[in-house]
Amino acid sequence: MARRRAVAAVLTAATALSLSVACGTTSENSGQGGGDAQKSECGGPDGKYTIGMSQANVAEPYRQRMDDDIKAAAEKVPQFSVEFADAQQDNAKQVSDVENFLTKQIDLLIISPNEATPLTAVVAKAYNKGIPVIVLDRKVDGDAYTTWIGADNVEIGRTAGEYVAEQLLPNGGKIGEIRGLAGSTPAKERGDGFREGIKGKNIEIVQSVDGDWLREKGQSQADALFKAHPDIQVLYAHNDPMAEGAYLAAKAAGIEKNLKFIGIDGLPIPSGGLKAVEQGRLSATLIYPTGGKEAIDAAKKLLVDCQDVPKEQTLETQLITADNAATVYNEANS
Repeated sequence: MARRRAVAAVLTAATALSLSVACGTTSENSGQGGGDAQKSECGGPDGKYTIGMSQANVAEPYRQRMDDDIKAAAEKVPQFSVEFADAQQDNAKQVSDVENFLTKQIDLLIISPNEATPLTAVVAKAYNKGIPVIVLDRKVDGDAYTTWIGADNVEIGRTAGEYVAEQLLPNGGKIGEIRGLAGSTPAKERGDGFREGIKGKNIEIVQSVDGDWLREKGQSQADALFKAHPDIQVLYAHNDPMAEGAYLAAKAAGIEKNLKFIGIDGLPIPSGGLKAVEQGRLSATLIYPTGGKEAIDAAKKLLVDCQDVPKEQTLETQLITADNAATVYNEANS
């Protein structure tokens, strides 16, 4: 492996408090686990580096697209090889996946955590060993990582709420909500932001249910929700697959024309949210970039170019409606 930990091996506990070796990562002490968060040694353009990518799951199309984007970007950096692990929505498995990467002595960790709190300690462990850590999309607790890359989920939720209040329910009305996985940061933030967007607009969220980001569960949850609350006018789902599942539940009940559906992700693929809006199943979605390319760009700066990266990198989003869905889809695939 390209990393050399010889310096770290001879450091005593007394002298290891604030040392940084070589270049390539942020150097602030995390305060998690007492490590010194040393900078990882970078070896220039001729070095070879192994990156471990720990994915929360690949059952969501968004997460498979994230892995695909990482792979495509890494193939353009000859020094990089990437190993992927699928946690299958299992926190314990994801902890084990990261531990396995540490045993293999990877040079950099990219992780999209299944849930924040259960993954915080193992992320801090990697970081405090001197391994650069890129947290992608979902967050962990604290700041024991090198950089976080993702979009502003509170702003995304707020934009969705404002769209509902201004365009779909200008006179007020009733909404059902299908949330993502309860312990994941996007689920909380997209819910909080949405509530900010509809505040004071005479709009009531009559029930919120958990769909765990999955289309099939979104469909079953929506079916029960529609039966319990037949007066719902809008269904807000925290991602497009759950919104599509809700649409299928409504269609099976013969009520899809009475409802409006909103999702998040806007993947530029035939089965993604852009096409769902263009084809009329969803009224709107918001683009949530995978950050795969940006993660590899950051890894290259850290390992190859010996440059620092910002602690946070916020990616841009965009509201997608019938007015721009086709154009954005075509631009993304041109």
